[in-house]
Amino acid sequence: MPVLDLTDLPAACPPGTAWLGLDLGEKTIGVAASDTSRMIASPLTLIRKTKFTDDAQALFRLMDERKVSALIVGLPLNMDGSEGPRAQSCRAFARNLDRIRPVNVAFQDERLSTSAVERFLIEDLDLNRKRRAGVIDRTAAAWILQGALDRLRP
Repeated sequence: MPVLDLTDLPAACPPGTAWLGLDLGEKTIGVAASDTSRMIASPLTLIRKTKFTDDAQALFRLMDERKVSALIVGLPLNMDGSEGPRAQSCRAFARNLDRIRPVNVAFQDERLSTSAVERFLIEDLDLNRKRRAGVIDRTAAAWILQGALDRLRP
C-alpha cells in the first residue's frame, strides 16, 4: 500500500478495525492502539530497536494480534513545517515496512508531542525521571494517534 493522506485512510480500512500509532525514536518505537471504533488511543507497548526486520516482525505480530488495518506514524517536522533528517527517516521506515508487507500508513505531525507528554507526566501525574522513561514513548504514540483520530472525527 502506498502512504495515504490521513483523510483518505478511513476509506482504505475495513470498518471495525483498530489502528496503531507509532512514535519512532532512535532506540525505541512507542506503540499505541485505538479501539475498534477509532475514538480513543491508549498506550500499548515499547519495541526496543534491534535490526529493522526484527522490529518490523514485532510490529506485524502486534498488528495481527489486534487485527489492525493501519499505522499512524508520527512525523517529526521542524517548527517551520519543513522535513529534516528525522522526518525522512520516518518516511523511510514506512517505505521499508511496505516492502516486507503491504500496510496502510498515514503520517501525523508530531511536533512537540514528546515535550507535551513529558510535561503532562511531570505536572499532572508527578512521575519521576525513571518512571517517565518507561512510559514516555508509548504515551507519545498515543498522543500522536489520538491527534489523528480527533482530526478525522466529524
